[in-house]
Amino acid sequence: MFKSLKVVVGVAITGFFMMAAPVAAEIELSFYGGTQSSPHSRVTGTYPTGAGGGLDGTTYSSLIGWDGKSFAMPPYYGVRAMFWRPNDIGWGVEFAHTKVYAPAAEMPAGFSRLEFTDGHNIFTANVMKRWPDRWKSLTPYAGVGVGFALPHVDVTVGGSRTYGYELTGPAAKLIAGVKYDINDRWAVFTEYQFTWSDNKATLTGGGTLNTRIISNAINFGVAVKF
Repeated sequence: MFKSLKVVVGVAITGFFMMAAPVAAEIELSFYGGTQSSPHSRVTGTYPTGAGGGLDGTTYSSLIGWDGKSFAMPPYYGVRAMFWRPNDIGWGVEFAHTKVYAPAAEMPAGFSRLEFTDGHNIFTANVMKRWPDRWKSLTPYAGVGVGFALPHVDVTVGGSRTYGYELTGPAAKLIAGVKYDINDRWAVFTEYQFTWSDNKATLTGGGTLNTRIISNAINFGVAVKF
């Protein structure tokens, strides 16, 4: 399934290039990693059949202090494709592979695993503004994106396990950063990203899981222009 996800990302970026190329002023492809964390959020839902202990079909509610573990495998990363117009307004698409783990002590009763770690994957369409060489050789930029979350839901409740990708709801992000041009083609950058998503997942056995995930990320990356 992860291979299928990568294919979807590749097709989306390829399609973007094909649409933009005939009128392109500048196309830029960015790759980044870094560190991301998520503040507390409440997880609610209903227990699936198979939860055991008399929990089947009942409700739960727990406040989770998520762990990000940005550098544990699979690591946090992202890729962004932008089409920059001569007025320095850019349009594009972005994929970010974030992740969150619930500490064992904070999971609802009966849960032994609760995480989105083969990606709390966020896909967005972005609009951005840049100010070339505003600070000598540094170019600040900012933007917003809207899209959807496609996390890998990994939840074990009693004898019931949910393990797979689900389209869980809408997502949005804010971006602010600064870029340094090494030459006419290559650049390096650092940025802050704030990402919000509203997630409604279905658990094996008919249960549900609902939570809002916020991610704060500091990214470091490289960009190449075409």
